[in-house]
Amino acid sequence: MINNEINILWVDDEVELLKPHILFLESKGYEVDTCNNGFDAVDMARSTPYDLIILDEMMPGMTGLETLPQIKEVRPSTPVIMVTKSEEESIMDKAIGSKISDYLIKPINPNQVLLSVKKHVQRERLVTEQTTADYRAEFGKISSLLGEARTFADWCAIYRKLVGWEMELSESTDKGVMDILSYQKNEAGVEFGKFIKRNYLDWLRREDSDRPTMSHTLFRHRIIPEVEAAKAKGGKVTLLVIDNLRYDQWRTIWSQLHSWYDIHSESFYCSILPTATQYARNALFAGLMPLAIDKIMPEKWLNDNEEGAKNKYEEDFLRRQLSRMGKDGWRVSFDKLVKPESGRKLIDNFQHVRDADLSVIVYNFLDILSHARTETEIIRSLTEDEAAFRSLTRSWFEHSELSTMLRMLAEAGNTVIITSDHGTTRVENPVKVQGDRETSPNIRYKTGRNLNYNPKEVFEITRPEEAQLPQSNLTSSYVFALGRDFLTYPNNANQFIRYYRGTFQHGGVSMEEMIVPYIVLRPKS
Repeated sequence: MINNEINILWVDDEVELLKPHILFLESKGYEVDTCNNGFDAVDMARSTPYDLIILDEMMPGMTGLETLPQIKEVRPSTPVIMVTKSEEESIMDKAIGSKISDYLIKPINPNQVLLSVKKHVQRERLVTEQTTADYRAEFGKISSLLGEARTFADWCAIYRKLVGWEMELSESTDKGVMDILSYQKNEAGVEFGKFIKRNYLDWLRREDSDRPTMSHTLFRHRIIPEVEAAKAKGGKVTLLVIDNLRYDQWRTIWSQLHSWYDIHSESFYCSILPTATQYARNALFAGLMPLAIDKIMPEKWLNDNEEGAKNKYEEDFLRRQLSRMGKDGWRVSFDKLVKPESGRKLIDNFQHVRDADLSVIVYNFLDILSHARTETEIIRSLTEDEAAFRSLTRSWFEHSELSTMLRMLAEAGNTVIITSDHGTTRVENPVKVQGDRETSPNIRYKTGRNLNYNPKEVFEITRPEEAQLPQSNLTSSYVFALGRDFLTYPNNANQFIRYYRGTFQHGGVSMEEMIVPYIVLRPKS
């Protein structure tokens, strides 16, 4: 039996012959009304919000195909199952084109009807129940993986699983299973923080198969080979760097792209620390760690405590890196889109993107959205959790110039690489750090001298040169927040905590910030 009463309207000119079917549905807990013509069906649909309508295709007076659009006019969202004696393709095409939810061919049996009814009026509940059961069964396996993870690739696999379950369960009404998932995500975040503390500095000391691709090696290991392969076949590549893009947000926008592209590969790379634009994106385009940029091009690097634009030279860094790799002969374009009008201008002047061997587009909208969520109450209320943030991301992308650009790139035949410089994480737990006036303001990492903190609560780098990071003075150090923590000052602590708790931030150590999606798309033929 089903708990909530579901009302069905069955329309058939020989409805009296359907009594056994109707009694069978009623025995399963459904309420079934009947009528024997299309005119009455439209009137009944107008007066009663049925959960589902079963409609015979062959009726005298007004056929099912003639009745259907009138029902849809008064009840556009009500699922309609068409019943027909004919298997003619033209009739099926008309019915499907008129947005029926399903069709059955006579003679029908009671279980066939029941299955179709369940599929449409109970699908959401049944799917939710099955998904919940599947996750509960998977919980133990994921817990085992947390204890066995030894490499960055292991953590990518865990992160992919957790994001997949989070998205599948996001509509679940089962609070218990959502609490279990939240607990497991937090547990994973703690273990990932320990993993980074054990391995991060070691990765920077050596280069072997155990070290993941990182921000400063992404071009060398992934992007350059992709462009070379495309050029060998007469093709072109567009690199799209969407600031702050997380894996769950990528999964959200993919639904808008699959009609234009096939996924050639979907993988990850590791953002350097700090997971902040100034560091990670400059490292990506320069192919160098921040300390090397500061030493080689000091006029193009500003420390946190220095005034000025800190991502001003990305195109210069890119061209210098390509030249260093012997790619001076490539036709390269670089566009950085910060405001909506920049996107419109690029669409109007798309020729240089289409003609380049490697075109690079940096898109800053998600970074702007993250900051707006912190500073603007209305955006904050629209994105109260990860699921809401994904929903807003999907809505933005669907109506953005970026969506138009990707369609144009598909039409041009370009291979598209979508990635980011780092992700963001929703912060919840304050951790106190004291510093002087020169201490950096970011709440996921701090750099400065005389920092006072509990070393057990953060990832500390007391010798920045070991992490290939510049120092603003000889005694500077770096500390990074872990998991969902954020760094607070003792002064006005309560006000600070209220303002930032629940906001999306970046700069620290978490799977969401450091495990960056890297997707290669090929246009459909």
